[in-house]
Amino acid sequence: MTLEEALAELAALEDPKVRAANEKRGDDHGMNLARLRTLAKKIKTSPELARELWATGETPARLLALLICSPRQFEASDLDEMLREPQPPKVNDWFVNYVLKKTPLAEELREGWMGDRDDTVAAAGWSLTSVRVAKSPTGLDLDALLDEIERDMKDAPSRKQWAMNETLATIGIHHPSLRARALDIGERLQVLADYPTAPGCTSPFAPAWIGEIVRRQG
Repeated sequence: MTLEEALAELAALEDPKVRAANEKRGDDHGMNLARLRTLAKKIKTSPELARELWATGETPARLLALLICSPRQFEASDLDEMLREPQPPKVNDWFVNYVLKKTPLAEELREGWMGDRDDTVAAAGWSLTSVRVAKSPTGLDLDALLDEIERDMKDAPSRKQWAMNETLATIGIHHPSLRARALDIGERLQVLADYPTAPGCTSPFAPAWIGEIVRRQG
């Protein structure tokens, strides 16, 4: 599929009602994401088209790019530049989850981003840290991570705060010896305690999140 054909397909997915709902959340697109995923499956992995779509700077094109790219196609400098570009929430979320968490460069990037002054960049570093905590914690100082969370999470900018909270919950879920401390930090800081959660969904409040996942694990 050419860039022009892909953009025409995206234009056909535009729905004014969906756009109005998305714009309330800061996302400037009007696509049903299930239909977007169907389009991506039709295209399949296409690194060159993904680059062309990303280069348009348009949110619908970038979301499609993230679905059809290969995380391995990007150098570390590419990923750093892409992350630092202003992005609406959905693009940032998909970029972190579909590209950064799957690139073999994740650890190299994580170490460089953790202390970055840019909220979005630091948040990505913490998101990658959550993956390490869950899947390959050897070499991580989990107590030091908890120290930093305890000290900084309460007043952190929103994206970084959310990612630090994810790391807190991940430590509590996957490391029983540190669970009590993780729960205590969450209870004292009360970060996301009042976050609206739909029925049947797990609250992002770390103590509730930890408790629910541990309960499911039996």
